[in-house]
Amino acid sequence: MTNIGIIGSAGRMGQALAAVVPDLGGTLVGGIDAGGDAVVLAHDADVLVDFSAPSALEGTLAAARATGTPILIGTTGLSPTHHALIDAAADDIAVLQTGNVSLGVTLLAKLVREAAERLGPDWDIEIVEMHHRHKVDAPSGTALLLGEAAAAGRGTTLSETRVADRAGLTGARSEGTIGFASLRGGSVAGDHQVIFAGTGERIEIGHRAEDRAIFAKGAITAAIWLSGQPAGRYTMGQVLGL
Repeated sequence: MTNIGIIGSAGRMGQALAAVVPDLGGTLVGGIDAGGDAVVLAHDADVLVDFSAPSALEGTLAAARATGTPILIGTTGLSPTHHALIDAAADDIAVLQTGNVSLGVTLLAKLVREAAERLGPDWDIEIVEMHHRHKVDAPSGTALLLGEAAAAGRGTTLSETRVADRAGLTGARSEGTIGFASLRGGSVAGDHQVIFAGTGERIEIGHRAEDRAIFAKGAITAAIWLSGQPAGRYTMGQVLGL
C-alpha cells in the first residue's frame, strides 16, 4: 500500500483527502499544517499531497526534494515564481501540479482543447466559474486550466489571450481573446462552463462538482500513480492516459 502524507490536513480538502485514502488502497501516514515539519512527514511518506497555501509551497518542495518524495500539488493561486520552483523540483522528484484533480475536469480540458482547435478564432471563448463564498482566489485554478487548454488548441498561450476583468466602457470584444467570469456564493463546490460563441450558434460544455469527495478521490488516485514515476513534471491527463 502507498503511504500518503497530506500537507494542509486540517483544511476542507485535507479532511476530504484523509477520508478517502483507505478506500483507494493507500495508507495515511500523517498530515501537517502551518508550523508542521514537512521533512519528517516527507520522510515517512511515499508521496505527498499538498492542498495548503501558496506561501507554504517553497518549504514543502524543499522538504520533498530533500527526501526524494514525489508530490502532488493541488494548491491554487500560484504565481510564475511558484511554477519556476516546481520546474526546478521536477529535476529531482516526480511532481504533478494541477488546477483541478477531478477526473471529469481532466477529460473536459481535453474536449475544450479539441473544440478550440477545430472551431478556430471566429468562435469567441468565455469561461464562467462559480465557487463557495470562502474561496479566496479568482479565476479558479480550474478555470485557468480550461483557459490554458483552449489557448493551446489555438496555438497560443493564455497569458496572451486572457481577459479577466470587464467593467465600465471596455469597448468591443477583441478577436481571439479568452474571457473569464467568476461568481462566488453559498456552498458551491465548483461549477465550470466553457462557452464557444459563434455567429448564430453557441456550444456550451461544462462540469459541476456536487461533492468535494470527487476531488479527493481524483487526488489520491493521481498521488498513488505518481508515487511510482521517475523525476519529472506530470499532468492529470497522463494519469488517465489522455
